[in-house]
Amino acid sequence: MTVGSWFLFFYTSRRVIVSSASSQANAPASVSKPVSKPLNSPARVIAASLVGTTVEFYDFYVYATAAVLVFPKLFFPVANDTASLLASFAVFGAAMVARPIGAVFYGHMGDKRGRKATLVASLLTMGIATFVIGLLPTYNHIGIVAPILLLLLRLTQGFAIGGEWSGAALVATENAPAGKRAWYGTFPQLGAPIGFIIANGLFLIINFLLPHPTSSLMQSEAFLSWGWRIPFIFSSVMVAIGLWVRFKLVESDAFKKAQQRGAIVKVPFVDTMKHHFRAVVLGTFAMLATYVLFYLMTTFSLTYGTKPTTASPAGLGITYTDFVIMQIIGVVFFGIFTMFSGPLADSMGRRKLLLIITVIIIVFALAFPLFLDNKGGTSFNGAMVESFLIIGFSLMGVTFGPMGALLPEMFPTNVRYTGSAIAYNVSSILGAALAPIIATALWTLAGGSTWLVGVYLAVAAVLTLISLILMKETKGVDYAGDSGVESANNKG
Repeated sequence: MTVGSWFLFFYTSRRVIVSSASSQANAPASVSKPVSKPLNSPARVIAASLVGTTVEFYDFYVYATAAVLVFPKLFFPVANDTASLLASFAVFGAAMVARPIGAVFYGHMGDKRGRKATLVASLLTMGIATFVIGLLPTYNHIGIVAPILLLLLRLTQGFAIGGEWSGAALVATENAPAGKRAWYGTFPQLGAPIGFIIANGLFLIINFLLPHPTSSLMQSEAFLSWGWRIPFIFSSVMVAIGLWVRFKLVESDAFKKAQQRGAIVKVPFVDTMKHHFRAVVLGTFAMLATYVLFYLMTTFSLTYGTKPTTASPAGLGITYTDFVIMQIIGVVFFGIFTMFSGPLADSMGRRKLLLIITVIIIVFALAFPLFLDNKGGTSFNGAMVESFLIIGFSLMGVTFGPMGALLPEMFPTNVRYTGSAIAYNVSSILGAALAPIIATALWTLAGGSTWLVGVYLAVAAVLTLISLILMKETKGVDYAGDSGVESANNKG
């Protein structure tokens, strides 16, 4: 965590605590029950929860794209292209390993000192790390130090993201009106499709403006020299907007009530592991299929789609520009179905909706070869691949949307930040960190076919299905209470 992040965190948290204490001390003695009104307007809640996750996913998409197009050549130059790509993906996955550490750290601060200061610190740390990546010298300039610095910055990104998502989800759901928690919980989830469109749209603009040969990998001299740095440096603008919005937040009633009841625990991580371990495990595996699907549809599909048909293993041979445009079309459906999933989850329940969509994901996974393995005709390929992307991203929206409410609802207020953050980020190791590497290895093992990649997703979805069967519905849990739905699960 950077010095600036530390300063902002403690400065903000001190202001929140002093403000709260001052308001209580100056309250008239005759007033026994103050008028209750929402201190955070719906627009402020939506903006604060959405902007941070948009930056989070933007930064990760920028890195994921660079991990395919740029970093193998500039930071991991080895003779074998596949080995170079795997090395780049390994650093990509390293951030996922750092995320649970960040989840414990930021979860502790969020459950002890409040959501606002923690969200400011995590966003600032994330933004600084991404900005500095855009300034890094490459392997040709400083040798082995270059990939080491890239790894350290990637770990810093992962550490910061460990506290970003859960804090944004809590801001949205703890300020949601009655009966609309899942609907509000979809707004931080929208950061994924919006971040994807901004990140890849920016890469496309750079590709269009810079001179480059006709190439599926966009390997122009200008792009490899300095063009790839622009999206990383541009993230500072988005971070500045996010910080401005988040400084205007006030703490939620749920957290304030937990403080008033004296429910804040000394070490949230210990309490989470001691009393809510089952919820952590169930939440982790409930997210597994979502994570695997997410990174197969983004990172792996970009690699597979742009790899030449004559390469080993063979890809689809679609140009980078064409494939990203196809992905963006699919991501539009991702956003639509994410929003659609919120009211649906509020109506029918999170668990029931996720059970249905997970079964559909299994069927979709086993159909991978039907969409991707016929490389005979360009027009047929284009239609089938676009159908694959639209269906996959639509399923992603429906399974990802309810998670903004489901995971926080599994834990009581005093460990909600820590519990949901650990479940979300441990799942990132099992799913996201390993997905591109495992999928690439299975694709190579199958000689260019995607059937083993589909089986991999199906297995992850089966594990998610088991987790959902074992847990209970979270829709009606008392969000401001001291016990989460996992208490019922433990008794069951």
